[in-house]
Amino acid sequence: MDVSTKLTRDFYLQPTLTVARQLIGKEFVLKRGRMTLSGKIVETEAYIGQSDPACHAAVGRTGRNAVMFGAGGYTYVYFVYGMYNMLNFVTEPEGQPAAVLIRAMEPQQGIKRMQKRRKRMGLLELTSGPGKLCQAFGIEVKDSGRDLTTGNWFVFDNSEKVARIARSARIGIRAGSDRLWRFYDPTSEFVSR
Repeated sequence: MDVSTKLTRDFYLQPTLTVARQLIGKEFVLKRGRMTLSGKIVETEAYIGQSDPACHAAVGRTGRNAVMFGAGGYTYVYFVYGMYNMLNFVTEPEGQPAAVLIRAMEPQQGIKRMQKRRKRMGLLELTSGPGKLCQAFGIEVKDSGRDLTTGNWFVFDNSEKVARIARSARIGIRAGSDRLWRFYDPTSEFVSR
């Protein structure tokens, strides 16, 4: 892993649909002490501003979503359905609330730790969904607001070219379901089901 290819703030300040698409094939890394976990991002969804009825910013600024109103390049983690944490990367300049939900990854480093956390041995069971990947990585709501450009959580460009990136409607929402803001690698077995 060459951390010199770590994505900079400028990457996250781009339009959200651009970030969501360009994250496919990039590797997310989380370091805690001597433990390193990582996964190749294979599925994302974009949530853009107060005019997007599925975006948390649609209700205005709250304590929960305040990080979305800041500059891109920070994590936004929230708890949903009384059981799952969801990892998002804030995008766009300050005052333009938007984020990319990380829906699925292909595990790379720290697989044994992920298996222990998920209580599953099969690789396809570890990070093939947004709630699963947060559990596998140990990501919690208290991790919201982490800087992806300066700390031990980051995304790097491994220079892997994804042959084709597919696009579809977002999953699991009612309002805004007509927007084709989900991006994924159609050849990956790790895309959520």
